[in-house]
Amino acid sequence: MLCAQGVAAPLMLSSFLLQLVRANIPSGCLIASDILSCTNLGLDQVPLELPITVATLDLNHNRLEHLEEGCFAGLPKLDTIRLAHNQLSKLTPGTFRNTSKIHHLDLSSNQLNIIEQHYFQDLVAIEELLLYNNRIVRVESKALSGLSNLRKAYLSHNRLTDFPFFSIHEHPNLNTLDLSSNRMPNLPIEEIGALEESVQQALFLHNNTLICECSMYSMFRHWEQRGFASVREFWEEHTCLLYGEQRASVRFLQHVRFFENCTVKRLAQTDSKTAEAGKSVMLNCMTSLSGRNVTYWWVSPHKEYIVPPGNNNTLRMYANGSLEILQPRIEDSGLYLCMAQNPQESHNQTFEVNLTVTIYHQEVEPFNTGFTTLLGCVVSLVLVLMYLYLTPCRCWCRKQPLPATPSPANECSAQSSILTPTPPATTEGPGRKMCQSTAASPHQPLAPDIWTTRASPQ
Repeated sequence: MLCAQGVAAPLMLSSFLLQLVRANIPSGCLIASDILSCTNLGLDQVPLELPITVATLDLNHNRLEHLEEGCFAGLPKLDTIRLAHNQLSKLTPGTFRNTSKIHHLDLSSNQLNIIEQHYFQDLVAIEELLLYNNRIVRVESKALSGLSNLRKAYLSHNRLTDFPFFSIHEHPNLNTLDLSSNRMPNLPIEEIGALEESVQQALFLHNNTLICECSMYSMFRHWEQRGFASVREFWEEHTCLLYGEQRASVRFLQHVRFFENCTVKRLAQTDSKTAEAGKSVMLNCMTSLSGRNVTYWWVSPHKEYIVPPGNNNTLRMYANGSLEILQPRIEDSGLYLCMAQNPQESHNQTFEVNLTVTIYHQEVEPFNTGFTTLLGCVVSLVLVLMYLYLTPCRCWCRKQPLPATPSPANECSAQSSILTPTPPATTEGPGRKMCQSTAASPHQPLAPDIWTTRASPQ
């Protein structure tokens, strides 16, 4: 018995390797047990010959643009197909023919545009279908018909504006239907309400472009009260657009007072305002509506719904509709929308204020200018003093030669007399007496140097 088993194992391995050789697998594919992975090889078509023992086929991250009819036929054990991150824009009829045992199909991150009704009709055993991150704009009404075993379907991050909810009534096992991050403006509330509760609590609809209305709000509030995971786990991601305005998106499960009135009429005006960070700024709601019955509310750039008296001690709102931001920050910049409503006349108006918060630097430039002016004055004064007191002497700093002829009375420099550090010998005119004494004794020996005489007085 042991010998028989020892012989059987090599025979099975040899048979498997023989199939691989006959299959002509592309170079670069990896094989592990019943898994064949040919990812990121630049393939533009499914290999024509595949081992019949393959249960999981991974062709992610290639360049597949088309799938031929019956390209997966002849693989009786095939359970999982991964085709994510390719370039598939549509599926040929009969693509999944003879693949009735497939439970998992991944077509995410492709370029699919319309989910036609023939795409998955052969996948009667499918349980998990991944179609997220495509370009899907429509799902045909019978595209999911007959898939009674379907448990999870992911269609998030597409371009859906509606979905045939009535087509999933026959899916009792469905526990996840992800339609989040699409472009649905309205929901068929009656069709969704007719679904089984197990399906409703697995329906993910957050991050759509829903228009705020009472019926939509009531449905999600009911789901929140029932503790549905689709609402509880994505509470802040449930947003709606006030009056359908793209820039007036609010978290409607967090800010509920808007749904006290559901009249939809609007007249939009726009204004711009600049504020200094940290200093209070007032935003006025400039509308033509007036009177005691007019109510006001604001929507901040952070999708915060603001009503009197304000929120969180940072926003203060007054009865006339004005909004005061007590200590604005840079991140408070953005578009603020004021809504004014007169319930008696069923009339609404919208006023937009584009606020820019900046940091003011007033102290820097005046200080630099004043300092520069002061420095210039000081330098000028020093230069004047240097010129007056440090100018080189030209008369009394050197010996004066004896003039050959009498000098005029005014020949000596007045500057020499003024700059002489000691007073003259007589008081009869500082310059005149010295010139006269010199002229009166032409043959008298020269007097000692002026500096020497002054330094040693008798």
